[in-house]
This record gives sequence, C-alpha cells and structure tokens, in this order.
Amino acid sequence: MQTYRAQYRRKLTSPEKAVSGIKNGSTLVHGLAAAEPPALLKAIADRVRAGALKNLNVHSLLPMENVSKTLLSPDLADCVQAFSWFVSKASRSAVRVGLNYYVPNHFHQVPRLMRENLDIDVTVTMVSPMDRAGFFSFGTSNDYTSTVARCCKRLIVEVNKNMPRVFGDALLHISEVHAVVESTTPLIEFKWPGARVEDDAIGKLVADLVPDGATLQLGFGGLPNVIAMKLMNHRDLGIHTEVFGPAMVELIKKGVVTGRRKNLHPMKNVFTVAEGTEEMYRFMHDNPSMESYPVSYTNNPDIIARNDNMVSINSIIQVDLLGQCNAEFLSGSEYSGTGGQLDYVRGAYNSRGGKSILAFYSTARKGQVSRVVPRLDSGAVITTPRMDVHYLVTEHGAINLKGKSTRERALDIISLADPRFRDSLLREAEDMYLL
Repeated sequence: MQTYRAQYRRKLTSPEKAVSGIKNGSTLVHGLAAAEPPALLKAIADRVRAGALKNLNVHSLLPMENVSKTLLSPDLADCVQAFSWFVSKASRSAVRVGLNYYVPNHFHQVPRLMRENLDIDVTVTMVSPMDRAGFFSFGTSNDYTSTVARCCKRLIVEVNKNMPRVFGDALLHISEVHAVVESTTPLIEFKWPGARVEDDAIGKLVADLVPDGATLQLGFGGLPNVIAMKLMNHRDLGIHTEVFGPAMVELIKKGVVTGRRKNLHPMKNVFTVAEGTEEMYRFMHDNPSMESYPVSYTNNPDIIARNDNMVSINSIIQVDLLGQCNAEFLSGSEYSGTGGQLDYVRGAYNSRGGKSILAFYSTARKGQVSRVVPRLDSGAVITTPRMDVHYLVTEHGAINLKGKSTRERALDIISLADPRFRDSLLREAEDMYLL
C-alpha cells in the first residue's frame, strides 16, 4: 500500500497534463469564489483557444476574475456554454445578453441539484496543502464543491499554500483525487463599497434588534459588514452563516462572538463560504474555532432553526407595499440571485426567539429613486415572499410585518421610505385599496 506522500507524488503533474484528458462536450464545475483554481482554469482555456477542446459546459456560482479571464472570456463563447447559479459582476453583462445562463435556485439545494441534474465529468478546485494523514481542506469554499467533488468522474485539485486549512466537514483525502497541481497565487480578496451616511442609522437599528447570545447570519456586501461593526457592545454572539467575512473576524477577536450560547456547534464559527482579505484567510488557517460544512447543511432551514435566537441579516433591492421583496433583479435583468436569503429568512424565523431582518437603503441613484415601491418593477422577481418577511429596516426605522393586516403593512412599509416619496406612496396605496 502506497503512503499518502507517495500517492501525492504519483498524482502530481502540470496543469496542462492534468486537464489533457477533458473531452469535447464535457460538463465542468469549478470551485467557488476564492477557490477558483487559476492555473487549472487557464490550462483548460488554453486548450479551448487552441481548438483542442469544444462544446464545454461550465457551471459557476458567483464567477470571479480567475474564471472570467479564462473560461468565461468572450472570445471562447462559441466553444463554452456557461451557466451561473448566482450572478456576479463578472457574469452580469453576459447573462443580460444571453451568453451565460442563470440557473434559479435556493443555495441549500444546489448540491442536490448538481448531483441529480448534471452528469459532471470534471471538477476543478483549489485546496489547502495535504496534511500528514493525507487530507486536504476545501478551505474557503465548501458550499457545493464538497458534493460535486465526490460525484464527478474526474477530480483535479490545485494545491495552494495560501488556502487556509479549516475544520468541520471540510476534508478531502488524497485517495479521492485523480490529479494534483500546485500553485502559489494569492487568493482573491474581496472589497466592499465605502461607508454611506445612512449606514450609521441602519446599523444602530439592526443592532438594537439583536439580543445578547444570538447566533448570527450576515449576508454578503457592504451593509452587513457595517452592521457587524455596530454589534461590538454585544455579548456571547455566535456565528452560523452562509458567508464568513472580515467583520466577523473583528467580532471574534474582540470577544463579542464566543458561541457559548449556541445549541448547535457551540464555540464554533460555522460557515460554508469565506470571502475576505489575506488577513482574514490567515486568521482562519488551522483555527479550531472555524468549521466549514456543505451549503446543504449550513443553509438548510431546519438546521438553521436549531439555534435559539437565530438572527439573519440580509439586504434587498426593493420592497413593495404588499411586503414582497426583490433582492436580485435590477433594470430588467438578473443582477445577482436568490442565494441563501430565503433559506435564512425561514430558518431564522422558525428558531425559538429568532428574527429575520432585511435591511436596505430607502433610495437609490443618489436619492432620486425610491426603493419602496407600490409594486415591484415590471419583470422583477420575488426573492422573499410577503408571507415570509419579518423585520424590514432602513435608515428611517425598523418594522415587523408578522401578524399585520395589509393596511398596517402598507403604512409601516411607507414609513421606511424617504419622506419625499411618502405622499405618492400613500396615494398609490389608496388606489390599490390597501388603505
């Protein structure tokens, strides 16, 4: 029987040789976000560009720069059919013009959907270096990758010393891998927009809704990170989240997050995707408090609800006077995706003492457009149905829609709008027979 190191050396090869066996018409899934493997993606794109590989089906979620510069490059569109399970800045334009196809989903269902609906030929992803027991770690990206890695026909990993080693259900053994390549490329770092004047008010309102001892899920983006900074005076918070970000590191370092009161995975910071900075990745590395699990677990509403006082905090684009929320559609096309928003909205509300909070700025386009609208824009989609919405927060206040009549809901929602738009919204509410 070969030692683990011997297996590693036998499977270690160049990126070009590792991808040489990919056949025309193959279906390929790659690692998410910081786990996009640049050397492997470039080698595959080079084969396509040379005419040696055609009709490749590529499945992404939140495509970032490594895949956008390689397999999703516009000059390869005739040979690569692209599918996005979430729409990012890198894929937004392609989705809008039909060069990349959005796949609607709830994030917790993606592992099952990929396993059951796709015949996956190849999975490529970045992993942390192998330990002495023969295990790699999925590092920043467990999500669906840990599932497709085990149901594909060929698994190729790109080992990178910069990928943090994390615990939980995050390990992959050398015996499960078909080929190994090595790289030292720095991981993708994620930057968020600068602070806005409304942030202080929104952050305080949200923080007041979070009790000591709560378990938190914070969505992706600038506003959730600002909100986290307003929680610095809280005690014994816990983390069970989809996305782990830099603001959470600060809460942990300052002793605000301890996880002591969690029912599930006490003292552990549970996540499925990490998106942040080099400093955050170093904090995560070999840190026993960090536990990663497949998104089918972290985002399962029944699992989420097992932590008492679960509080989910996410962002939306629009809300209408019925309470319907759009978090993914803008200017007539798909802008992002449902992701795990509804997973956590439902899971948090079903938690004992739990709360679901949807926070947003009351206006867009420098105050010229109201995000509180009579009805969602034509063609817009409903991310969170009105029956599921719990708390809504803008810089003008916080409201709880649960148990309210349509009249009460409309009036409360209008109170969240910028004062310049309230009179017109009241007239629209009357025309809709809500008042």
